Amino acid sequence: MPPHTAPAGRTAHDPQVGVIVIGYNDAAHVTTAVRSALAQGPVVREVVAVDDCSTDRSVDVLTRLAAAEPRVKVVRRRVNSGGCGSPRNTGLDRVTSPYVMFLDSDDVLPPGAVDALLAAARGARAEVASGLCVRRELPGRREVPWQAPLYASHAVFERPAQRPRLVHDTLCVNKLYRTDFLRGHGIRFPEGRFPYEDFVFTARVLAARPRIALVPDRVYVWHVRRAADRLSISLDRADIANWRARTQASRLAYDILLGAGQKELARAARAKFLDHEVRIYARELGLHDAHYQRAWWTHTRAYLAEYDASDWAHNPTAPGRLIGRVVLASPEPRDLPRLRDLASRPARLLPPYAHACDGTPVWSADLPEPTLDALLARPVRLLPLAVDAELHPRTRSALLRLRLHELYGRVAQAGPEALELEWRCRETGRAAGPRTRVALTPAPPSPFSSSSSPSPDGVWSAETTVRWAAFCGAPGPSGPSGASRTWDLRLRVRFQGGAYREVTAHALTSAGSLRRRAVVGAGHAVVLVQPYVTHSGALALRVAPGSRGVMSVVRSRLRRLLHWHTHT
Repeated sequence: MPPHTAPAGRTAHDPQVGVIVIGYNDAAHVTTAVRSALAQGPVVREVVAVDDCSTDRSVDVLTRLAAAEPRVKVVRRRVNSGGCGSPRNTGLDRVTSPYVMFLDSDDVLPPGAVDALLAAARGARAEVASGLCVRRELPGRREVPWQAPLYASHAVFERPAQRPRLVHDTLCVNKLYRTDFLRGHGIRFPEGRFPYEDFVFTARVLAARPRIALVPDRVYVWHVRRAADRLSISLDRADIANWRARTQASRLAYDILLGAGQKELARAARAKFLDHEVRIYARELGLHDAHYQRAWWTHTRAYLAEYDASDWAHNPTAPGRLIGRVVLASPEPRDLPRLRDLASRPARLLPPYAHACDGTPVWSADLPEPTLDALLARPVRLLPLAVDAELHPRTRSALLRLRLHELYGRVAQAGPEALELEWRCRETGRAAGPRTRVALTPAPPSPFSSSSSPSPDGVWSAETTVRWAAFCGAPGPSGPSGASRTWDLRLRVRFQGGAYREVTAHALTSAGSLRRRAVVGAGHAVVLVQPYVTHSGALALRVAPGSRGVMSVVRSRLRRLLHWHTHT
């Protein structure tokens, strides 16, 4: 498609865009959000700041901003809505610009975001332009791209059905919309306290069959403050009501797409529920009490019972689908540690590996309903391989023992040769030294195996030394702030012929294996090292330099415990 040029007399920087900023009791951050919108330049005609009846200083802060900047319009709702949909609808009613974007009060627009989206929308005559959102974990500032495969390059789609994966990006904030497109199709957010309102709004947008332009630019920074006193609606998953709300939003999104005749997108939305929603909550299920687990299991079974055969036919051993099939096959919660590891990314399918009477691979001997025969044809680079890790700490180093499990004969068939491993800092992304390669050799099953009986298909093992000094060198694992850092173990299983599979290690624990140790780092500084098990069951390390680092670990642990007990 040839690029669409602007009409005579217009430039890319004409005031064309209205940014709707919504907030509630967020005086500490709303100024930064509004200024990030104003800093986009003259292309932003107006910033409509909608305050959802805050009880803090938010209105005063916004009023002062409006007095100094004529582009800022402040709208105060008289009654708090309890959600994000109503204030966004209020902003849609007030905006006057040809294009509109949404911004939450605790997030920011990076420089150039609006220009990139507007150029794409006008160049392609698109009703919607979308770009890359990054989740920035605070205070560590680690950034994780959201749905990055969608935004690898510039692309234009005449209809959303040409790219069904668009249903995976349910965010409304990393997109620019033609205002007349939204108004012409009556596209609005659910009113009131409706968690996951983005799911429904995005489904309504896709159901209207817009032309969509995608750009690889960073256009939105989503701040994730897990240590905040008040978590965002989507992050506060401690109560079963959150899961019910997420299921309700997913069901409504499916109904909207199906009702609009978008069958392929509707099926993709159901697949996304399994691959994303189910996996997130299955990873955390073991952290809740038995009452929550039973409620989650019962509710999920009821929802998945609405799926038809075609929803399960495609890629039946994908982790989310397999978890869903286990939930449907068992009336009570079961195998939660095994489901947690299967829900991790990348997925790990732990032993036991059972077979039906006819030799068909199945989930387990007492739950043969979910068959796993599709694993026999799945490429080795996509297999949910299980690697166990045992760490035996010493004064200056630790012995790391790794064990790769067979998976219905597929591992032996591929010919495992070696494990390549590295420890990567979660906050900075840097590795603790070069990648290490260790040979894999056949070995008997471990007495610490997660299976109640030895694996009948074989195990391969490897050993290596982990030296604490690798995490303690200049410029220091904690950077200038002295905060603790988390190091994740990354593995790559190498097979004959060059094939490989990226995996993480299932942590096995024994007496003393997770005990904190004070070691001597660079410049004779004391460093605290603590092996631990992540929520997804993987092995990781926390490294904290000196007394400041030790206190940061203690404070972080207390905050997590306090938050968890407060919300359960």
